[in-house]
Amino acid sequence: MGGGCDGLPDDGVASLNRRSLTGGSEQHALAVLEYPRVLDRIAGFASSGPGRADVLALRPWRETEAVEAALAVADEMVGLLLRLEQWTPPPIPDAEPLLRKAGVDGAVLDADQLGRVSELLRASRVVRADLRKFSAELPRLAALSELMVRLPDLEARLDRSLDPNGGLSDGASSDLRRIRKSLRSGRSALVRRLERYVSQLPERLQVPDGSVTLRAGRYCVPVRREGMSQVGGIVHDESATHRTLFVEPPEAIEAMNRIAELEREEVREIQRVLRDLTEAVRPQSETLVASLGALAHADSLFARARYALEHGGCRPVVTSDDRTAGSVVYRAVDARHPLLDIAGEPAVPFHLDLESDERVLLISGPNAGGKTVLLKAIGLLSAMSQSGIIPPVGEGTRLPLFRTFHAIIGDEQSIQASLSTFSAQVEGLRQILEEADGNSLVLIDELGGNTDPAEGGALAGAILLRLAAQGGLSVVTTHLGELKDLAAQETSIVNASLQFDTGAMRPTFRLLRDRPGRSYALEIARRLGLPEDILSMAQSRLTGGERRVEALLGELEERAAEVDRLAVEARLAAKRTSETEQVLDETAERLGRREKEIEREARKKVEEYLLSARGAVEEEVERLRHTAASASADPSGAAALDTAVREARAAVEKSLREVRKPGDEQPAPAPPAPGLLVVGDRARSRSLAVEGEVLEIRGEEAVLEAGGLRFTLTVADLEPIGQASRIAMRQPAPPLPDIAPATEIDMRGLRVDEIEAVLSQGLDAAFVNDVPFLRIIHGKGTGALRQEVGRVLAGDTRVRAHRIGGFQEGGSGVTVAEFGNAGD
Repeated sequence: MGGGCDGLPDDGVASLNRRSLTGGSEQHALAVLEYPRVLDRIAGFASSGPGRADVLALRPWRETEAVEAALAVADEMVGLLLRLEQWTPPPIPDAEPLLRKAGVDGAVLDADQLGRVSELLRASRVVRADLRKFSAELPRLAALSELMVRLPDLEARLDRSLDPNGGLSDGASSDLRRIRKSLRSGRSALVRRLERYVSQLPERLQVPDGSVTLRAGRYCVPVRREGMSQVGGIVHDESATHRTLFVEPPEAIEAMNRIAELEREEVREIQRVLRDLTEAVRPQSETLVASLGALAHADSLFARARYALEHGGCRPVVTSDDRTAGSVVYRAVDARHPLLDIAGEPAVPFHLDLESDERVLLISGPNAGGKTVLLKAIGLLSAMSQSGIIPPVGEGTRLPLFRTFHAIIGDEQSIQASLSTFSAQVEGLRQILEEADGNSLVLIDELGGNTDPAEGGALAGAILLRLAAQGGLSVVTTHLGELKDLAAQETSIVNASLQFDTGAMRPTFRLLRDRPGRSYALEIARRLGLPEDILSMAQSRLTGGERRVEALLGELEERAAEVDRLAVEARLAAKRTSETEQVLDETAERLGRREKEIEREARKKVEEYLLSARGAVEEEVERLRHTAASASADPSGAAALDTAVREARAAVEKSLREVRKPGDEQPAPAPPAPGLLVVGDRARSRSLAVEGEVLEIRGEEAVLEAGGLRFTLTVADLEPIGQASRIAMRQPAPPLPDIAPATEIDMRGLRVDEIEAVLSQGLDAAFVNDVPFLRIIHGKGTGALRQEVGRVLAGDTRVRAHRIGGFQEGGSGVTVAEFGNAGD
């Protein structure tokens, strides 16, 4: 097949509207299946008349390629709606007749018709753009959009020439604008003139509340009948009481004639403009017809996609290739009757697998058990799929391609043809046996009924065997018991039934394959109150074989119900076991976490105690050193003191190592004992790797000046160096495990060209140590330093944001940089 817009035959727009040809038998089958009702419901999702008409024209395709292409493009529309949840096609006008008219030489479209052409151009442009938004993922929709024209010049000209009320706007032509301007001016002047005229009439001639009015297209004034001789002029109308005349005074005749001439001139200009606009549309008329067809098809796809999404449909696979023995050729997964879905009734899904050598599905069971509903559902799902409609089925559904559909459902007797119900069924069966083949779907309701059971059963059995031999798929419902035995004799015939709740005496509509159904006639009659003696007599009249079969089926149903009950109990028990195991696992995990938390809290408390002890040791050591230095202690005493100090430190550090575990959060190190660092000392910052002079000590923070910059750092970050250090500097304490970084840099006194290097170094240290922010002091001055700081911060990807300091932070003399890794 050719490559049309959605894989359909490549014969232009006609391929969008053409469906497979259906003969009388197939039309009848679709009608009794209520297929038109399904189409009517789906058409309700369309946004326009052409889209609805396209849906109602859908019929099953006969070729696998055409079916797959139609389903694929419908599935792509589902994908588009999932990507653009609010998308709806714009209004699409039913413009084909007027486009055909525009194609005729000499024809002229009126303003309303040209307005519909403009609306079509607008819809074509919008839908074309939307269908091409995901061309890589949705190629068939993109191909469909190629048929939608885009004529911006013509669209703009029509929009400029037409007004929203269905007429021509003043901008349609310069002459029309001039004429209408003159008309408005002339009418306004005439009305004012006539109003003055009325006000100057004698009071006895005036009509109360009278005003200038139009009569027969002429401006008139109302006067009393008795004053006509004094007023003069032309009478154009009179009131219902005949007491008032509507007169065109002599003073208005000439002006009114001028207005009438302008009105005729306006009509001539309007006709000329309409002719020109029609001439502009005429060369594009065929292209516009094709675009209209493509838009209608897109709206039809939109309706089908909306239906599929609303009813949970999945795209089935339709194929005619796999006919190997033992292969599954029919698989319906979670399938539902489309009309029950539409009506909002609870639809029980069914699952059905049939292999290639299983040709007849024989469904038995009681009346009102759902047999006919299932029969129609099987037919509708295939008809919908082959029409390019995604039916209400689950994923994994696989359907064979049927080239013809045949159905006998319901009472088809004909008074005109003198046919009884049985005769009408036999006539239908004769036609089916003549026309059906290996690619047909045959649906027959109550085969062999409406006649003598013995002869009807024999005839039905022969027909089933013929249908099985012809191939295809036949789905048949019956009440005849002897037909159920055929499945044991012929592998091509498969028994099935719809489950019946014997306790509640009502159907469950659950499909059971390989199990014939009982009629439950006597049980239902008993429940409905038929006398017991009649029921007993009926039971006794059953043959021995019939009673045995009914008993076996009843026993089979009871055992199946018991199996189902046990399966449900097993599933519930497994669910309870799984839930219990999950609760136990969660409890064990929660207890484990709590155990670790308690252990960490205990270690943390011990560690805090040891760190406090270490601080006390350091303070005592410092005091002893000062005492020893002031007393000029002998070297041996100093050596003994140093040994004691080292031993005390070693004991504390050993205890800390024993308490701490890898991965535990370490507390902030205690600051060095007071007196180790004094103003004027030389010191080195561990985090910034710079050396400088200590200018000020503020408790646990110190101000360090290095290279003309001032840094506010923690005392713990500073390491004393040089000759100015005191006794403790000659005997440095072991470095603490964590170094707190700088949170402030003082850049006052630097030149602008020195800012970037120094600031980058500070940012590196702050970022590595995971501080949340850095306070940069640059002063107010001319603002040059602040601008340079802002430039450097804006170019550093590690800085999440920077701002001028708040009132408590230094105001405009400070910039605060916030890092992206803070809080991660």
